[in-house]
Formats: sequence, structure tokens, C-alpha cells
Amino acid sequence: MKKVILFDLDGTLTDSSKGILASIIYMLKELKLEIPDKEVLRTFIGPPLSLSLNNIYGMDKEAAQKAVMIYRDYYAVYGILQLEVYPGILETLVELSQHYSLGLATSKPTPYAEQIIRNLNFTSYFTGIFGADLDGKREGKAAIIKDALTHLSVEPEEAIMVGDREFDIKGAKENGLASIGVLYGFGNREELEQAGADKIVKKALEIPAAVKQFN
Repeated sequence: MKKVILFDLDGTLTDSSKGILASIIYMLKELKLEIPDKEVLRTFIGPPLSLSLNNIYGMDKEAAQKAVMIYRDYYAVYGILQLEVYPGILETLVELSQHYSLGLATSKPTPYAEQIIRNLNFTSYFTGIFGADLDGKREGKAAIIKDALTHLSVEPEEAIMVGDREFDIKGAKENGLASIGVLYGFGNREELEQAGADKIVKKALEIPAAVKQFN
């Protein structure tokens, strides 16, 4: 019996691309780095920022952490406000929260995730918000999901992870969770299928029905 549904944030609950990309461009300009095309820029959304900086610019951990601080300085003031809730999300949270405990599992630092949830008036739907820590010790999705399970006192077989990128699905599999991939975010069907998503939905309003199929 499933008891807990964990949601990713960026690309699953909210379209935060405008704020994230504006913050990334600001960071790159401050560092005097070449700004890649839009397709490459969008790959920054989802994984830990330090991982993307290493993959694309070859930054070591120390350089990446300095870059992340520049990003956060801008994001905390401007980028965090530039987002939209996907259609059907509110109705989905209302329905699922009547039968399950809902948690947030995001690669975004916890304080930012908490602020966003407050700004959206979604706090009452979630029993826990779990994200990366600001010093970079816990930033991979698998570690964040594990932290969520521990704090919510739930076994892996009692939880489902809902997300839009391979990192959500792989993080779920590493922890023994079932997973639902969504196609309206920043990923695509091929990515989610290759990562091993148990179910894939096109719209947020399809999530509750997909959840029920696991019980």
C-alpha cells in the first residue's frame, strides 16, 4: 500500500525555467564564460548546478561552488519569483493530499524550495520539504529521496516519486521506489523510459489515476 507521494519541484510542479535560466545567464556573464545556446542552457534545469558546470565547463568542485554562490545571489532575489504553476497541479495536490502524505524532493536548496511552496500557498499540502543543503554535501536526487524517506519514516515500497527528468527516476530506483514520469516538464519520453520510469503521464491531472494503479 502506497502511503507517500514525493514530488519534484522544477518541471513537475512549476515551470521555473524563466527564473533559472535568467540566473544562469547572470552567473555566466559574471564569470565571463561563453553563454551556450538555448538547448544547452535548458539542460541546466533538473540536475545539481555543480554537475552541469563540471560537464559543460569542466569546473572542479571548488570553482563550481563559487559559481553556484553567484547564481544563488541572483536567484534568491529575482529568479525565485519567476515561475508558473503547471495546469492541473493544484487540483492534483488537493486530490492526492486527501489520501496520501505528500513530500517535496528537489535538487533545489531546501530554503528556496520552502519559500516557493509558501509563495504558492501550497504549504498545507506537504508534510515535508526536502532539498539540497547549501554547502553541497547533499545535492544528488538519490540522497535527497533517501533523506525524505528517513524523515517521513516510510519504507521505499510505500512511496512513489513523481518527476520530469531522468534524475528523478534514477534517484527513485536507487532507493527502491516506484516512479511516475511527467511529459509536460523539461524531460521527454525517451529520457524517462531509458531511466526506467514505471509509468509516464502527459498531464498533471493524470497523476492521481497513475498513483492508484500502484495500489
